[in-house]
Amino acid sequence: MNQLMSNNKRNFLKVSSTMLGASLVAPLDSLAQAVKTDANPGQNATRRMAQYALNVKYEDLPTKIVDECLRAFVNFSGVTTGSCRHEAVDISIKSLAPVSKSNQATILGRKERFDILNAAFINGVSSHVFDFDDTHLVTNVHAAGPIASALLAYAEYRPVSGKEFLTSFYLGIEMSIRLSNALHPGHAGIGWHVSGTTPTIGAALAVGRLMGLTEQQMIWAIGLAASQPVGFRESFGSMNKSFNPGRSASSGLFSALLAKNNFTSSNQTIESRIGWANSLSVNRDYHEMLDDLGVRFETALDTYKPFACGIVIHPAIDAAIQLRNKYQLQADQIKSIQLKGNPMVLELTGKKQPQTGLEGKFSVYHSVAVAILNGKAGEKEYSDAIVLDPKTIALRNKIEVEVDPNIPKKSGDLTITLNDGKVLNQFVENAVGSVEKPMTNAQLNEKFHDLVDEILPIKNANRLLDASWKINTFADVGKFPKLSVR
Repeated sequence: MNQLMSNNKRNFLKVSSTMLGASLVAPLDSLAQAVKTDANPGQNATRRMAQYALNVKYEDLPTKIVDECLRAFVNFSGVTTGSCRHEAVDISIKSLAPVSKSNQATILGRKERFDILNAAFINGVSSHVFDFDDTHLVTNVHAAGPIASALLAYAEYRPVSGKEFLTSFYLGIEMSIRLSNALHPGHAGIGWHVSGTTPTIGAALAVGRLMGLTEQQMIWAIGLAASQPVGFRESFGSMNKSFNPGRSASSGLFSALLAKNNFTSSNQTIESRIGWANSLSVNRDYHEMLDDLGVRFETALDTYKPFACGIVIHPAIDAAIQLRNKYQLQADQIKSIQLKGNPMVLELTGKKQPQTGLEGKFSVYHSVAVAILNGKAGEKEYSDAIVLDPKTIALRNKIEVEVDPNIPKKSGDLTITLNDGKVLNQFVENAVGSVEKPMTNAQLNEKFHDLVDEILPIKNANRLLDASWKINTFADVGKFPKLSVR
């Protein structure tokens, strides 16, 4: 069964890699020893991860991967700065300020400064609390937020060039996704929130690379990070969900700092019978974790959300907006709405009567309703006020959801019946924002401004956006976070 699941995932990856071009599969001679495949696929997994982390260079990255990392960073910058006034961020700052007497690092969009560990945590919370961050569609891991939060905090502590920063950013995202692939689907199936587990190791690898850890120290950093998985899917719809990637960022940074001073761990934490992989999932695939490092780029399959909610709702929202715009629909014309979707739609987003904006992000009923009412599903559509608006409630009460295991997560089938008996239908095979239908750079810029223009004056927002696209050209990345502060 595991082999079948692995083959299905690999077929998906092969199709996507073909679309992205042959430049993504060019072998790298400088990493030949680090990417060698052993007869036992899990043998020395921890060490092989450490070796790759220490060997990868900016020059090794294909242009398309550099570009994708810049897209991921622009998305992170906009979402994290844009959410800086969220209640979860306010509470984090209020709670941690009395115990953090250092002003080493910036909270994006805020004047408050914290020690690097707490800054990494708060920015990690901010990166995810809107549920608008990057997403790897196979595993639903949101890797860029924790990785960037840890790296930016470190960059304000020790000088880091733009090229070194972006290389480590790539490394953290790549390994977070690969580790997620290796445990999918059993990891989430038993309750783990993947964005609080695998990016902890990704952040430790990314920061450890900047620190110049030895191979042995990097192995220890991996082990220490692996010992700190955090977060359960039960937390979805609460602030705890954003706590998980926040903690992932700070724990990864924490692990690298300890390892630098020779705080030891096991040399086989990832692959041991009583270690990380065997403890966190009912299945594991070391080929997905380790094969073709530096040859097959999982980072190429990262995506960015056009809608501020759980990814499995996106096909339904896309279909609703298409029908609304095509027929100039008004809510009072609609008799009933039926959605056919993958079983994960109700499992993850089945809250029929959400009471808060955060709960609304996990309600397919609310999301389809606001898509029809407003023609979009941005952060404003997930405010407490709109969730409780009588017009929203009235429309979402007309929505029924039918699960169909034959419909993939990336697809949805929406039917709207009007009061006059007319039936409208829209099937979405690949929602906007998917690998097959990615957001353009222009759309990412528009999303950035939608989020940041209420936080910064337009001149400052433009400056931050331009700097985000050029982060790899910085002589000192530590100067970047200050651009987000008014």
